[in-house]
Amino acid sequence: MLPYINAPFQYLAGVTGAPVDELKLLASFLLSYPLAGILKRVPDAKPSQKNLFTISVSLFYLIGLFDLWTGIRTLLISSVGTYAIAAYIEGPFMPWIGFIFVMGHMSINHLYRQFVNAPDNVDITGAQMVLVMKLTAFCWNVHDGRLPQKDLSEFQKARALPDLPAILDFAGYVLFFPSLFAGPSFDYVEYRRYIETSMFEVPAGTDPSKHPPTRKKRKIPRSGTPAAWKAAAGLFWIFAFLKLSSWYNKALVLGDEYMQYGFLRRVWILEMLGFTTRLKYYGVWALTEGACILSGIGYKGLDPKTGKVQWNRLQNVNPWGIESAQNTRAYLENWNINTNHWLRNYMYLRVTPKGKRPGFRASLATFVTSAFWHGFYPGYYLTFVLAAFLQTIAKNFRRHIRPFFLTPDGQHPTPYKRYYDILSYLTTQLAFCFTTAPFVLLALPDSLLVWARVYFYTIIGAAASMAFFASPAKPWLSKQLNKRNTPAMQRTASQESIREPLMGLPNDPGQDFDEVVREVRDEVERRRKESGRKTGKSVGQEVKEMLQERTGMTT
Repeated sequence: MLPYINAPFQYLAGVTGAPVDELKLLASFLLSYPLAGILKRVPDAKPSQKNLFTISVSLFYLIGLFDLWTGIRTLLISSVGTYAIAAYIEGPFMPWIGFIFVMGHMSINHLYRQFVNAPDNVDITGAQMVLVMKLTAFCWNVHDGRLPQKDLSEFQKARALPDLPAILDFAGYVLFFPSLFAGPSFDYVEYRRYIETSMFEVPAGTDPSKHPPTRKKRKIPRSGTPAAWKAAAGLFWIFAFLKLSSWYNKALVLGDEYMQYGFLRRVWILEMLGFTTRLKYYGVWALTEGACILSGIGYKGLDPKTGKVQWNRLQNVNPWGIESAQNTRAYLENWNINTNHWLRNYMYLRVTPKGKRPGFRASLATFVTSAFWHGFYPGYYLTFVLAAFLQTIAKNFRRHIRPFFLTPDGQHPTPYKRYYDILSYLTTQLAFCFTTAPFVLLALPDSLLVWARVYFYTIIGAAASMAFFASPAKPWLSKQLNKRNTPAMQRTASQESIREPLMGLPNDPGQDFDEVVREVRDEVERRRKESGRKTGKSVGQEVKEMLQERTGMTT
């Protein structure tokens, strides 16, 4: 750590009451803006200088600002180990070996942070979580570069790496300072196109008047205005968080004062606790995205409709989409967007054999990956499990209730649709403030205490909804919809199940389990036919035994 660098942060901590490390983290986000402006001005023809600059800034943050020597070691082990795995191991298991290596390494640090229990201190796990996304994607990109082009999807072709990058380029990718501590994550190909400036080439035939404005001979378009708007939004969210967190915090919902309020007031406080917590993430992600925009890597090309420059390549959150969400999918798909992309492209679709539709194995692998990536606090798992059931319930309501509020062709709302939307909005927001409370509280006793203080209302509602859709009411609703709606509307409803999970949460746990049962039954039948012998057991008994073997559950 640089001498005397702590002094101004200790003074500000005394004035504001905020922890020193959190003030340093905010300072690093703000300092990244002028430094990103300098990075942008490094000559386009000298990518090695860009790499050296971004590496130097990250080292300053890690050592000069936070004194994270052990953090340097952690990032070095993960990065060097992954590069070596990609370089020396070939074959289909290489990306999985890299995945196990970096996830296992991060899990050790997650457990250490959990046992130390110092949430106000900045350690390396935040940066390591971002790095895990980068490195696992890197292994898959290298693996794709070794496969024939005909075996790759368009997404894979665009990101495949036929050759390993130079070590300096790889180090610049790993230590890209605007996204070092909090993301956003991106693939190596995007970084390479950025430092080589090929990202900014305008498609042939584009009207010269619509070319993005640049300064002098630089290819990187001017991005000061969109970056400034992101910085302003980030600071607004941060200041709102600082103000509201003094009113709505963990101490309030865990203290005796909380129980002096009525039930509705307690639910409102729980809603505000969740909202206040989200404000911190809105602020951090807006600030880091703004620095990425200023550096140029946030460039996404020209909008084909308006012809204007788009700067949302690395957008990680859509606050309005979350706060106005009327269903679980809208809520989740606007949160931690880049992590959703990583889980989809580098886990969910990767465990699915080519030519087959993703099923139970893909959902389970994605769910486990998402859970382990976040850490091992019990609160995370309470949130994930309950949210998975909410996904199923929301899908049932959308498929069997919502169509009654649309015209038979599904194209227009009925006069009563507005009431359905209002009720959906309130239900979604109130259900998620309950569901995400353990994500804020982390500890199991604290999470269960707060849930009990609002009478487990979401769990009771979820259980009642699942019982309703498990009753004869569901087939009756389907029958009524078949009579009422056109075939096109029915096809639209059936297509809703063909969606990847968000944040690793399975779309329909019940359907996934049914798929396992079908797979096991088919395997039992196949083994019987191949062996040509009778076991003296019924198919049902053999299926039960195989399910117990696969899931580890006994009766």
